[in-house]
Amino acid sequence: MNLNELYSQVIKDHNLSHHNKHPLEGANVAVPGRNPSCGDEIELFLQIEDGVIEDASYTGIGCAISQASVSIMIDLLRGKTPAEAKELFRLFLAMIRKEPLTSEEMTRLNDAAALMGVSNMPARVKCATMPWHTLEAALDAASGSTT
Repeated sequence: MNLNELYSQVIKDHNLSHHNKHPLEGANVAVPGRNPSCGDEIELFLQIEDGVIEDASYTGIGCAISQASVSIMIDLLRGKTPAEAKELFRLFLAMIRKEPLTSEEMTRLNDAAALMGVSNMPARVKCATMPWHTLEAALDAASGSTT
């Protein structure tokens, strides 16, 4: 199995697995996200307690890329502070924009690195990044920020 096949398998596994796809009881942040160009829609739920993202989930519909991206993102968020989550958002966007990242930064993205190839498919970039932009809005909402 080559690297592209492995990455495709990661995307497929996250798309088909619904372990993060459900409303979240106890969520104190719920933010909708939408990609109007293709119809992907999610609602992202975060439970932030004592400055840590204790749990997260989502509901919604969309293509395999958007659904895998949000599921992978949620797996990365649990146990992180909002500042750490914002740093993961920054790293993910940099990867998609083909900005150079260190091997340590790529390691921090874990399974999200499987979406690196999306940067070569401009029509799919919004599918992969929409959940991450929704995360940014959720973190801003949680902190009371309007930026």
